[in-house]
Amino acid sequence: MEFGCHLPIFGPAATRAGLLTFAREMEQLGYESLWASDHIVIPHTIRSRYPYSDTGQFPLAPDATFLEPLTALAMVAGVTERAKLGTTVLVLPHRHPVLAAKALATLDHLSGGRVILGAGVGWMREEIELLGAPFAERGAWSDEAIRIMRACWRDERTSFHGRFFNFDDIGCFPKPVRGDIPIWMGGHAKPALRRIVALADGWHSAFPTAAGLETGLALLREECVRQQRPFDELTITLRAGLAIRPSPGGPDRKALQGTPEEIVEDLRRFKALGVSHVLMEASYRDLAHMVRTFETFARDIRPHV
Repeated sequence: MEFGCHLPIFGPAATRAGLLTFAREMEQLGYESLWASDHIVIPHTIRSRYPYSDTGQFPLAPDATFLEPLTALAMVAGVTERAKLGTTVLVLPHRHPVLAAKALATLDHLSGGRVILGAGVGWMREEIELLGAPFAERGAWSDEAIRIMRACWRDERTSFHGRFFNFDDIGCFPKPVRGDIPIWMGGHAKPALRRIVALADGWHSAFPTAAGLETGLALLREECVRQQRPFDELTITLRAGLAIRPSPGGPDRKALQGTPEEIVEDLRRFKALGVSHVLMEASYRDLAHMVRTFETFARDIRPHV
């Protein structure tokens, strides 16, 4: 099992010094990957429900610093050598797919083939519509976007004729170092699982419990049977909040939030389910706290998983 860290790309630590210091230290600690989330704007009025909190309220204020992820990862690429560079997740309807393909291939080219595209269709209607994509059709839009990005990375002459995008032969260079970029799709609903099996290289589950992940994996296996794709071709990954505490949690404890012993047990359960890569994010209240959390994990928890 590999482990990654979410970069400080929003909040008080989202500065040049914070980003570069954190990236260098995490690579030195042996973490395999560094990740960035994606929001272009934060509207002052958000009626869309945030799917990752009980209240449904988005946790950041409109005036919060939130770095553009591909720009931030490009800076990180320049001060690291080994760690993979990923998005968790890049919201596909935020960017024209040819532009996204170009930016990701450039990042991959300059980093020596280290990019992973964690991708999703998004949840915030206000942001997606502002940037020009049809919210109600964002799933079908994103399906075309993935096919276009793959074609841009693969073909010498790229063309596409679909429902949302139409263009004749173009050249889009450089190509990714390995000829393609791994795509790990987020989402838990049936359309997302269909998209994972049809178009992606893996599933990037967000904040699951072990029981929830097991249920999702059963549905994913069924979708693989329907589409006649070997389940073993898919990489199973997840994102979770990391909080190391001195006392055991209660019955509603979230995965990776508790004592070191509880976190080890969580990770062993995920590993038994086939998870190969875990992306963790710590509290963003300050850089020193983030670094201490990941130092403690590397020293006291990881060796026991």
